Amino acid sequence: MGVKMNLLDETKYIMKKYNVFAAKRFGQNFLIDDSVVAEIVSASSITKDDLVIEIGPGLGTLTKELLEKAGKVIAIEIDKKMIDILNDRFGLYDNFEIIENDVLKVDLRTIIENNVGVDSECQLSQTKVVANLPYYITTPIIMKLLEDKLSLKSITVMVQKEVADRLTCKPGSSDSGAITYGIRYYTEPRKIIEVPREAFLPAPEVDSTVIKLEVLEKLSVVVESEEALFKVIKVAFMQRRKTLLNGLSSLDSKDNIQKMLLELGFDLKIRAERLTLEDFARIANYM
Repeated sequence: MGVKMNLLDETKYIMKKYNVFAAKRFGQNFLIDDSVVAEIVSASSITKDDLVIEIGPGLGTLTKELLEKAGKVIAIEIDKKMIDILNDRFGLYDNFEIIENDVLKVDLRTIIENNVGVDSECQLSQTKVVANLPYYITTPIIMKLLEDKLSLKSITVMVQKEVADRLTCKPGSSDSGAITYGIRYYTEPRKIIEVPREAFLPAPEVDSTVIKLEVLEKLSVVVESEEALFKVIKVAFMQRRKTLLNGLSSLDSKDNIQKMLLELGFDLKIRAERLTLEDFARIANYM
């Protein structure tokens, strides 16, 4: 009977076999902790009815487990060396597909339409995103997934701990920023597990956290213009140490902003980080 390799040994073996190293320019750090992989897969709640889109699969550590659970896994990878390894490892799986591209340039809507729904090729029922995201591009990827209003059930991702704190905190708390409100607008976020830097090869300089974003079927607030809502939030947080009155004065005259805040019942000394998403929606709708 064969001896099962642990994830660290398996990762070292694959890297040696293919003569590959973690590429800094792609933000690669390979996950080597079996228990963290198990937590991610468990939190994703994947079934055979699901299409899973995995972003940046790397050596395929997560991919291997996802293929056992999902109806189909579409892996999006930008590194040609990793593509060769993934095709070698999983090319014989009939529920595996790989796309060589930058995820920010991929037409995810068409991919989902081709695989999910009664008229689709695979007739799967829903789509879930799972990823160990490169730190340098975490926020753009998550916001693209949400702002494109793709038909997603959930997004389960590993991100830098500090970013996870900002993405999952409640608006109005000390960790909140403009991104916090965007996440709350589209999803219900929660932390799954904190991951120490030692769980990676090579170890990054920071710790990580796995978070899950349950995509809301109905957006959390009603606004006349999403563009106006996010513009107000962005402007308010660009100068977060200023009062909301001063922060929003670049959008209109200070007198008009003061009049609006008083009519909506806000203290003129309030700062952006003290507002709820509903507060920002009221301001956007007023303006």
